[in-house]
Amino acid sequence: MADTKQAERRASKLAKQIQAFSKQHGGAEGQLAYIGQMGTRIVLVGEDGGWGDLVAPTHEVAKSAAEKAGLTLHETFDGDFAAKVRTGPYEWTRMAGIQVGGPSNGPAGD
Repeated sequence: MADTKQAERRASKLAKQIQAFSKQHGGAEGQLAYIGQMGTRIVLVGEDGGWGDLVAPTHEVAKSAAEKAGLTLHETFDGDFAAKVRTGPYEWTRMAGIQVGGPSNGPAGD
């Protein structure tokens, strides 16, 4: 019984975070991505192209949080949904900077 209450509290907390993200970005949509023993990632994409993510301990908690927040969920992260994401220089250096000749993310001199 305690596990159920704990999961419900975690889902409610995540729902509030999803709602805050949505408010800040003019609305939001999401996708749930299983990340193994770590749980499930809730990927959020705002109407303004801003994006972020949250991690829930289980898929059930992630789904409950999304439902509580009124988040529209997509089955996959592709097509029109993925095209909404806007990235800047920071994301490019973090995602592929080293591979495409961008600045190193390590200490100076690396």
